[in-house]
Amino acid sequence: MAKSSTQFTCAECGAVHKKWAGRCDACGAWNTISEEQVLETGPRAAAGGRRIALGPLAADDKPLIRRESGIAELNRVLGGGLVPGSAILVGGDPGIGKSTLLLQAAADFARGGANVVYITGEEAAAQVRMRADRLGLSQAPMRLAAETALRDIVATLDKERPDLAIIDSIQTMWSDQIGAAPGSVSQVRAAAHDLTSLAKRRGVSVMLVGHVTKDGQIAGPRVVEHMVDTVLYFEGERGHQFRILRAVKNRFGPADEIGVFEMTGGGLSEVANPSALFLGERENRTPGAVVFAGIEGTRPVLVEIQALVASSPLATPRRSVVGWDGARLAMILAVLEARCGLAFAGHDVYLNVAGGLRIGEPAADLAVAAALVSARQDIALPPDAAVFGEISLSGGLRPVAQADARVREAQKLGFTRAYVPNGLKSLDNTDMQIARFDTLRGFIDGIFGAIESKIPERED
Repeated sequence: MAKSSTQFTCAECGAVHKKWAGRCDACGAWNTISEEQVLETGPRAAAGGRRIALGPLAADDKPLIRRESGIAELNRVLGGGLVPGSAILVGGDPGIGKSTLLLQAAADFARGGANVVYITGEEAAAQVRMRADRLGLSQAPMRLAAETALRDIVATLDKERPDLAIIDSIQTMWSDQIGAAPGSVSQVRAAAHDLTSLAKRRGVSVMLVGHVTKDGQIAGPRVVEHMVDTVLYFEGERGHQFRILRAVKNRFGPADEIGVFEMTGGGLSEVANPSALFLGERENRTPGAVVFAGIEGTRPVLVEIQALVASSPLATPRRSVVGWDGARLAMILAVLEARCGLAFAGHDVYLNVAGGLRIGEPAADLAVAAALVSARQDIALPPDAAVFGEISLSGGLRPVAQADARVREAQKLGFTRAYVPNGLKSLDNTDMQIARFDTLRGFIDGIFGAIESKIPERED
């Protein structure tokens, strides 16, 4: 019989410590380390194992048929639909709309003929029925239960074998085989393992709702994200009506794909044209506003980047960023000062991505630099121009991928010109006016005119 021992585990990141401490050395969280009982395993556990069957790589297995819902944006993020036997983890801030989205998705799958089971561990069944009635989903042919006992849930799903099972949420599941409280690292790991194993064994698609920490990461050990096939994050601001569903990991489709929704009184509705959503009014352009032609997954998206540069009375000026990487902003400011002679040392810099979208690709470098220079010099860019390109530390502009898709999306929305790095061969056949630049300094001189530089010109 295996011996029982104890270990100290962080509830935020899952790191294991030899002794208790007030602060986790791995993630820096305070008062998250707790003592848990574990089972010791060793080489003796493999002594009584059975021989498994090995087969060839080439086989005549039938391709898996995806099941589509009535929500096109959800189908896009999933890679074309729901794959049988897949395990999906959905995370998001409290109150962002995870339960609403999954309830709408469950109703759509059920109306399409799927056998759907919705199990809630956070609410009573009457509360879920009240929400379904408010959303107009009370007549959907799906079944509902309120339960937290993992053993009973797995046994029920193993017997019923539905097409889709939604567990809301994984942190509320409790296994009587683990001597820890619900929501602890051991309980979350055990629940995710049992439900994922059920999905693979019986071909049941399982959707798990996961809470997030104050840093925006799914709570519990990162091993949970490795267990599942797909990890989706539901993003958005509390005071903003728009929500973005982003695929962080997807074994059956492209990662970083996004679906855009709008929160209304009747639930979440799809946004058919996200580019028009993320763009502001282009008739009256103001300095500091630049349109960036980006790529989110496989979808080209145009978004407005806004910058404000103001004189600062502080010894250390402010650097505030919303929707972009703060370290990347610091690099762009350093390149502008070192390579172009534009100093921001005595100025507060504020950068914002309109619409609540978060951009992570380096192709936004040139658009951010253009917004900063436009705000600093009080010169507005043409309202029909889109900008994209990567900036190197030497001040050069580097080509980016899928340039033709970016330009086609801009042209579809009425843009007539684009400012891009030199060397993009795929843009030779477009009807738009393409202005190509080799360096950041050449871009600034060509668009904003000759700006007085605080560094001398380099001599050949």
